[in-house]
Amino acid sequence: MRIIYAGSPEFAVPALQALIDSDHDVVAVLTQPDRPAGRGRKLTPPPVKVLAAESHLPVLQPQTLRDEAVQQQLRDLRPDCMVVVAYGLILPQAVLDIPVYGCVNLHASLLPRHRGAAPVQAAILEGDAMTGVCLMQMEAGLDTGPVLLTENTDIGSYETTGELTARLADIGQGLLMRGLPALAAGELTPQVQPEHGASYAGKIAKAEANIDWVSSATEIAQRVRAFNPWPVAQTLLNGQQFRVWRAITDDCLIDQGHPGEVIELSSTGLVVQAGSGVLILQEVQLPGKPRVAIQDMPGVRDLPGTVLGV
Repeated sequence: MRIIYAGSPEFAVPALQALIDSDHDVVAVLTQPDRPAGRGRKLTPPPVKVLAAESHLPVLQPQTLRDEAVQQQLRDLRPDCMVVVAYGLILPQAVLDIPVYGCVNLHASLLPRHRGAAPVQAAILEGDAMTGVCLMQMEAGLDTGPVLLTENTDIGSYETTGELTARLADIGQGLLMRGLPALAAGELTPQVQPEHGASYAGKIAKAEANIDWVSSATEIAQRVRAFNPWPVAQTLLNGQQFRVWRAITDDCLIDQGHPGEVIELSSTGLVVQAGSGVLILQEVQLPGKPRVAIQDMPGVRDLPGTVLGV
């Protein structure tokens, strides 16, 4: 098949690599424009662009797909299919209608649950036991199109968004490579998504990473996992930003203090009282310092009795 690939972040790289390694013909790669990143705000290409350039594929980075000139450029490529993986731009109907077999999307959730921009974070935040990847036929609505193929996977008890995203990306590329020939052969039966159980996972804002110590230890632990690697859960320690990269709960420990109060440094980590239950901080970061195991943080043995978040 002649394929236009549309994707931007690291999650979209394995599927593009699988297409490059296959018998399919990737005629162009659509990706987001380069953006400033890092402390120096250096203009940085999306990971998909880096792979496309290394593979000598034509790269298009339009600001919008509503431009008629851009749409004509896509038509001139005569694609059989457009594969969309975390691209980041809305595809208008005029673009959806261009490929012979339409546009298909790899989405990192079990649709209709967690439609939208942050399905992996949402699954962890809400304590889902299972998630997966859907190969979906795209339509004008946001992640509302009929599902062509699905693969499920359990979410690990301590799995972070970064770790789960990487696993789902590998699952997705396998799903795509099974789905494309079946799509061309007319062997897939699109399943209309039910509205019952539909939910929306909007973009994550930095402010969401602030830990509310009145919340339960389970809820806080889920936020720590969901916001690793970005924006990283944080609180205040003696008035300074204090990032929490990894934390666990322990049902054997009983409530011993006020929310946010450091109880002790144990063999498993720094024990902090939550609204209900206790949280054990295991990997942290002070301002301007690298992330470290809690036992390696300077002054950690002096923290019992300190209240975090103030």
